[in-house]
Amino acid sequence: LCVAAVPVLFKQALENTAVEEGKSVSLRCELTKADATTVVWKKGEATLQASAKYEMKQKGTVAELVIHNAEPEDA
Repeated sequence: LCVAAVPVLFKQALENTAVEEGKSVSLRCELTKADATTVVWKKGEATLQASAKYEMKQKGTVAELVIHNAEPEDA
């Protein structure tokens, strides 16, 4: 029996979100497979790391990035 690996795709992509400076914002995307892989969040070429500013969550098919104390540089 030969089983081909099915790639993980985005079922729901990120949407543009506006937020007031200093507030928190949540960005979510949905994958086609639950817990298939760990989502890596990037800003340009830089990989974001979990910190007081960036909170990463992943449950089932939904991956979420919360940006605390948003600033114009976070665009």
